[in-house]
Amino acid sequence: MGDHLARADDFEKKAEKKLSGWGLFGSKYEDAADLFDKAANSYKLAKSWDQAGAVYVKLAECHLKLDSKHEAANAYADAAHCYKKTNTKESISCLEQSVNMFLDIGRFNMSARYYKEIAELCEQEQNLEQAIAYYEKAADLFQSEEVTTSANQCKQKIAQFAAQLEQYQKAIEIYEEIARHSLNNNLLKYGVKGHLLNAGICQLCKSDVVAISNALERYQELDPTFSGTREYKLLADLATAIDEEDVAKFTDAVKEYDSMTQLDSWKTTLLLRVKEALKAKELEEDDLT
Repeated sequence: MGDHLARADDFEKKAEKKLSGWGLFGSKYEDAADLFDKAANSYKLAKSWDQAGAVYVKLAECHLKLDSKHEAANAYADAAHCYKKTNTKESISCLEQSVNMFLDIGRFNMSARYYKEIAELCEQEQNLEQAIAYYEKAADLFQSEEVTTSANQCKQKIAQFAAQLEQYQKAIEIYEEIARHSLNNNLLKYGVKGHLLNAGICQLCKSDVVAISNALERYQELDPTFSGTREYKLLADLATAIDEEDVAKFTDAVKEYDSMTQLDSWKTTLLLRVKEALKAKELEEDDLT
């Protein structure tokens, strides 16, 4: 470790000396870049992530002096991946620099990948609003590059977080859109009932019985096989329970579905919200009688 650190420090000092010395404009930045690259690799071997990140930023600056935007963008991304282990804020800042450069040179696929990476870091920090914003940017770029699977992954994240933030209509529109597009794809059409279930659960969260019934009719028109699924039965049973304000019936329907197909934590959280609202309504009515 100490050996790697000493080597890294030596390479970095030599690079700084090159930059401060005389020399042909291009060659001194090329020489310094080569030394910064070696320094960063040695810092990585020493697991000195902050120092490796800082040196990659210096490397990016050398590439910019040489007007090599592609190399600079890669160096910022390398810096971000080092900072990722110690400093999320710095990692996001470097990824944003990288994205902007890749956008400038028309590398939209790379920009999308790094926007998605920023979104994942925001998600780790539990900053859902920021995560949504970056997943939206990533989804738009993936869509423009026709990388549909990646675009859909990002959109599902947006819908998931929107629902958690009680932005139910936004989530519904995304799940319905993904379901519509998936119907025409042999590989994706098996996931349609799952997307419609997610959209339906968000409809339940809005506590509008008429809207839920209309949605179920619309989903049957969209996919005629949906009405024969357990997902449809669950949504229909829950809609009836809400209409009848029957908490026991609601609980039984959830339990029956969960005994065959375990509900994930996202669905469970949303269904609990619906159940609590139903309970509150029941108590309200009891107070009035």
